[in-house]
Amino acid sequence: MISSRYVPFTKEKSTMDILDWLEKWFQSNCDTEWEHVFGVKIVTLDNPGWFVKIDLADTPLSIKSFIELTIDNGDNDWIICRVHKDMYEGFGDPSKLGKILEIFREWVESNP
Repeated sequence: MISSRYVPFTKEKSTMDILDWLEKWFQSNCDTEWEHVFGVKIVTLDNPGWFVKIDLADTPLSIKSFIELTIDNGDNDWIICRVHKDMYEGFGDPSKLGKILEIFREWVESNP
């Protein structure tokens, strides 16, 4: 029996697009060594929210500049994206996972 709290989950096309893109970006950096040391981490925060950490070391992005983005419109509308120590870091409220990944994608694609 399904709980009355159950909400059906459907992925929008854009969500699938960003995940497909991230998979391809990850695969493009796998060279039998990079993936053993570096990678992508997506975890939840207890405030609540998301934390995305993407290693840039040994990729062409490690030397590219990134302008930090900070938006704080309260507990339910916030996002921070930055590059710190060869790491793309994105933090955001529960609705911002896709946006964090899209910001990373835009930056990657603007730095071929």
